[in-house]
Amino acid sequence: MRILCTNDDGIHAPGLKVVEEIARALSDDVWIVAPELDQSGVSHSLSLNDPLRLREVGPRHFAVRGTPTDCVIMGARHILAPTMPDIVLSGVNKGRNVAEDVVYSGTIAGALEGTILGLPSFALSQEFSMETREKPLWETALKFGPVIVRKVIDAGIPRDTVINVNFPACAPEEVAGIRVTRQGKRNLGFLKVDQRRDGRGNPYFWIGFERAAVLDTPAEGTDLAALAARSISVTPLRLDRTDEAFSAALTETLK
Repeated sequence: MRILCTNDDGIHAPGLKVVEEIARALSDDVWIVAPELDQSGVSHSLSLNDPLRLREVGPRHFAVRGTPTDCVIMGARHILAPTMPDIVLSGVNKGRNVAEDVVYSGTIAGALEGTILGLPSFALSQEFSMETREKPLWETALKFGPVIVRKVIDAGIPRDTVINVNFPACAPEEVAGIRVTRQGKRNLGFLKVDQRRDGRGNPYFWIGFERAAVLDTPAEGTDLAALAARSISVTPLRLDRTDEAFSAALTETLK
């Protein structure tokens, strides 16, 4: 297999080394194309008004001054051309990508772009806890990542589906199992706007997060519930976001 790896944390992120190790457990034909700078939270943005700068940082390792989406396009359509990759691995992200994260995540966007290009694609994320925030337990992703990717590929992935994998914040021997899950939903009350002032007294703002006073109990069968139970969450996400049920009801309403 020819494997294209990317991420949203940047070319020097520790998780990128982990995803490369996962890829090398599957193949010797591994290529790294990642953002020059941290692109967390950029979602599926595409650079249309700025040029893309490409820098070779080592053999089969390239940095792009752009988004994860840009990186996958550059990798598949330019660097590896005319031979397309067989699969795309995006990650391993520092922090989980579950519930509403899938809307914002650059990690998932990189995998989604692979799916748009017709390639089996995986988004891989390593959850951390308060205790492991500075030192995520990458060995958990490293141990289970190759097995999951290989089994899912052997099973076959629908053309318009991306596989979102989240590893729990525990050591490999503490993992309770692997669950196929659905996208969860959580209380977004933890989002906040932090106002500050610069050296000249002008206001500026940070979008940040605060810890919830009471944690919600995640619904059973969701990605959130799996991680809470120290299980690996594997969520198939569809590229087609059409709400079929409401579409049928709306058709009757608008007759």
